[in-house]
Amino acid sequence: LQKNKFESLSKVSFMTSRMKLLKYLDMSNNLLSHDAADVQCQWAESLTELDLSSNQLTDAVFECLPVNIKKLDLQNNQITSVAKEMAELKSLKELNLASNRLADLPGCSGFTSLEFLNTEMNSILTPSADFFQSCPRVRELQAGHNPFKCSCELQDFIRLERQSGGKLFGWPAAYVCEYPEDLRGTQLKDFHLTELACNTTLLLVTALLLTLVLVAVVAFLCIYLDVPWYVRMTWQWTQTKRRAWHNHPEEQETALQFHAFISYSERDSLWVKNELIPNLEKGDGCVQLCQHERNFIPGKSIMENIINSIEKSYKSIFVLSPNFVQSEWCHYELYFAHHKFFSENSNSLILILLEPIPPCIIPARYHKLKALMAKRTYLEWPKERSKRALFWANLRAA
Repeated sequence: LQKNKFESLSKVSFMTSRMKLLKYLDMSNNLLSHDAADVQCQWAESLTELDLSSNQLTDAVFECLPVNIKKLDLQNNQITSVAKEMAELKSLKELNLASNRLADLPGCSGFTSLEFLNTEMNSILTPSADFFQSCPRVRELQAGHNPFKCSCELQDFIRLERQSGGKLFGWPAAYVCEYPEDLRGTQLKDFHLTELACNTTLLLVTALLLTLVLVAVVAFLCIYLDVPWYVRMTWQWTQTKRRAWHNHPEEQETALQFHAFISYSERDSLWVKNELIPNLEKGDGCVQLCQHERNFIPGKSIMENIINSIEKSYKSIFVLSPNFVQSEWCHYELYFAHHKFFSENSNSLILILLEPIPPCIIPARYHKLKALMAKRTYLEWPKERSKRALFWANLRAA
């Protein structure tokens, strides 16, 4: 009865109800439709094959089908989904839903005997990957020529093909990416994404671990290179400069008051007081030295006194010894003097090696001292008295 003008599917069902031997009915290319509000259908119980292709049927058609149907053709209609609560078609083995508006593969809750399913040329972007689990009897699935969206959701469906053992009809030629644009035309078998890209939990865990490792590495480097100490010192220096500017802006161009500032460990103070200061400050062309015990201004912070004393001195003399590298204050003085050395591009540092310093006892944060001792010549304090006159002459000349 194809290519006529039948309109009501329920009326057609009643027409067949008295045809006791009717097995096959072709109602394709009509104007058939069915609404959920229509009267209940009543088909001939003998009917096993029904062709309803190229009509105007929607999802409600599944409420009006022969109970004993084995082969059903619903190609080229307007079906968008197969309702789970539809009447069961326990005998149905072949179902053709090609050229409809399906957004996903239908489940088999109502088709317990289904063996062949055709869903080609629908609107399926990412088909369900659990199809063969819900439809264990299906031997062949035709799902090609759909506008597949190649994304993480499609990965499971692609794996389904490997597990199905050739149940996907037309693979791989009929299964091609439509979206996104840059993957259009790519066959699904050639589309791959890493597990990391698709597993959000794994991605978050990986990102978190990498972040923790990065933070740990940065923290280790900061501690090893003593970065917090340098940040604190830079902050102290800027604060001192800012206070000096606010209190005495006219004195920013500090006049030099001393020939040299002396930096030494308290444990080496006897040598400084008994040898260094008397020998430099006596006689012709005496040198005026800045020593913290006598020249630091009471009331100011130690940091501020150190910075001001270094800036008011033409040179900075460092008395190096194992005691020096163990003194925190000596490190501050070295840092600020080194800062002045680079900021003014001057030759303002004089190093005196009072006692040999084994490299192993120099802390990691004293890398400036290591660099200075490697690049700059320093004066060694001679143990022999006969050589000391030359030492003082060289120091005075420097």
